[in-house]
Amino acid sequence: MAKSHSYVITVDNNRTEKEAFEYVLAADPHFINVTKESRRLVLEALGLDRKYARAFDLIYSKKHTNKEQTVEFSDVADITLIELKTTKKNLPNFPKGFFFGATANEFELALKLGEKFKFCFVTLHPENKSYTLLTLAELEKLIRTTRVQYQINL
Repeated sequence: MAKSHSYVITVDNNRTEKEAFEYVLAADPHFINVTKESRRLVLEALGLDRKYARAFDLIYSKKHTNKEQTVEFSDVADITLIELKTTKKNLPNFPKGFFFGATANEFELALKLGEKFKFCFVTLHPENKSYTLLTLAELEKLIRTTRVQYQINL
């Protein structure tokens, strides 16, 4: 019974995340979706371990857009890694009240990259559909509570 419920939540979360991707890519063409291979190349260019491949969802570039067929980065200084966090809740004081999960790798990467890594919080609620970008330093000023949860495979 619990597995069926968990599956429904996962499918719904995947739909919400896909909707958030579409929203931010349309809202600002400087957000660029990355393939598995381009993730590897970006990490390599930044001199980062491959363990961070799933610690970001998009890249942001002031020099390139998602309208381009192919994007080649000759200057890694132009790259900001973006981790998407999404909700459909109505948050009148957005991003305050946003609840999300994050991995240790996301926080480690944010710490390593500073201004070159941002969390993108997206609310898809029709009354206040929007997004905001926060560095780890900016996010830490807003965090009210945290808890650690271990997810274990045997």
